[in-house]
Amino acid sequence: MLVIGKEEVRELLSMKECIELMKGTLMDLNEGKASMSLRSMNKLAGDDFYLLMPAYLNEKGYFGVKLITILPSNHAKNLPSHQGVVLLFSAEDGQEKATIDCISITALRTASVTAVATDLLARKDANKLGFLGAGVQARNHVESLMLVRDVEEIRVWDLHKEAAEKFAEEMSEKHNVKVIVCNNAEEVVSNSDVVTTVTLAKEPVLKGEWLKPGTHINAIGASAKAYREIDSDAVAQARLYVDKKESCTGESSDYLVPLSEGKISDDHIVAEIGDVLLGKAGARETDTEITMFEGMGLAVEDIASATYIYQKAAGIK
Repeated sequence: MLVIGKEEVRELLSMKECIELMKGTLMDLNEGKASMSLRSMNKLAGDDFYLLMPAYLNEKGYFGVKLITILPSNHAKNLPSHQGVVLLFSAEDGQEKATIDCISITALRTASVTAVATDLLARKDANKLGFLGAGVQARNHVESLMLVRDVEEIRVWDLHKEAAEKFAEEMSEKHNVKVIVCNNAEEVVSNSDVVTTVTLAKEPVLKGEWLKPGTHINAIGASAKAYREIDSDAVAQARLYVDKKESCTGESSDYLVPLSEGKISDDHIVAEIGDVLLGKAGARETDTEITMFEGMGLAVEDIASATYIYQKAAGIK
């Protein structure tokens, strides 16, 4: 059995490779070549919790589970809010093949899936990125989104201005791009072509009244019912796409709240990204419509990433 740490993950799986891997994984899921159960959420003290996320890659012959802890209380301790492992097994004989730190896997696959969705849904001339939240996920999303669009400018806002300033300094130096720290979320949203929310907000940080025509929204941070980033007016305006309908309709308050308010109907979801990739559903139709991707994060993405990493580390083609 291999034990692979987070530094090795990035050596074995680049963002560019992961974007291509996620395209194939989402298509495999929608073609029945992979399967998964919905994740189970388990409460800890306060707002802390952990998730169990199993999936089976039947064509590739592997299955596994991700155990990830999500502890907002860790911010006060200067520790990551997300920690955990992926356990990978052979479907042929049940042997454990690898234990892999899931922090880099989660960051990579999340940002990669967002890039896949953005490439399909954002305007082709979109060149201004906006971020609400300036943490690890925001940094990874800068890298992934710059692989699918020619970015000229980035705007960022965070509850903690020093975090946004640090983000701006790091990203401008690393990616040679102009980064503007904004005083509020509205400044980001109203001046961006692609807005990505990567927060642990419990109340919306993005309002529909701020959106300009043609904006694409990536709603990424609210990965459990307790969290919500996008207000009902924004969701109602948008053509809504998801990674998996069952995940969104079961867990996303970004979707469930406007549904309960009557702002949207239960057919508001246009399609899953996998079906868009397969040509079974359409993407953006005009340059003026608002599009939105609600990314809940799927176990199959983690297990596909772990399989790729394990095979590369073990020299398996």
